[in-house]
Amino acid sequence: MAETKGSPPISTRLEQIANLAEKFADSPLTTLAHHIDIDWVREAHRRTRKDGARGIDGQSADEYAADLEGNLARLLERAKSGSYRAPAVRRTYIPKANGERRPLGIPTFEDKVLQRAVAMALEAVYEREFLDCSYGFGLVARRTKPWMRYANRRSRRPAAGRSRSTSESTSRRSTTGSCRKCFANGYATG
Repeated sequence: MAETKGSPPISTRLEQIANLAEKFADSPLTTLAHHIDIDWVREAHRRTRKDGARGIDGQSADEYAADLEGNLARLLERAKSGSYRAPAVRRTYIPKANGERRPLGIPTFEDKVLQRAVAMALEAVYEREFLDCSYGFGLVARRTKPWMRYANRRSRRPAAGRSRSTSESTSRRSTTGSCRKCFANGYATG
């Protein structure tokens, strides 16, 4: 989708967030919400899988797209004002290899769009914390070199998702407790 006149491309904005997170690595992030605007939500919609199962409201991606701009504007307004409440998820069960069934929650399409928008901002903050050999984490897992996957299979050991150094295990960006310190009062509002 085309960018709005005057707004930097989303990829540039993602890079800016990543650079700020790196520059202020020892400071808590108090907000990311101001980065999420209508262009951001539009890009989140573009990136959201359109052929997924329908949520509890039964709305498909095509039905949502019938009034896309209006739906995205209302979603953004509810998210920014704090009045957005994620709807209940549709519960279904899928079979496991051992004959048992595993519960699966399917959110509504609109909730998937908002989740994608928030995930885009969080990925920009946290993606750089994982090494290229950190198999199975975020976008890095999709970029991992085939020889790394082969080496991990050959050794019969899963590759660890380690930070760049062990001294970072207590830093803001470690996986344990990072969100509590990162987002003042547990919220990324603003």
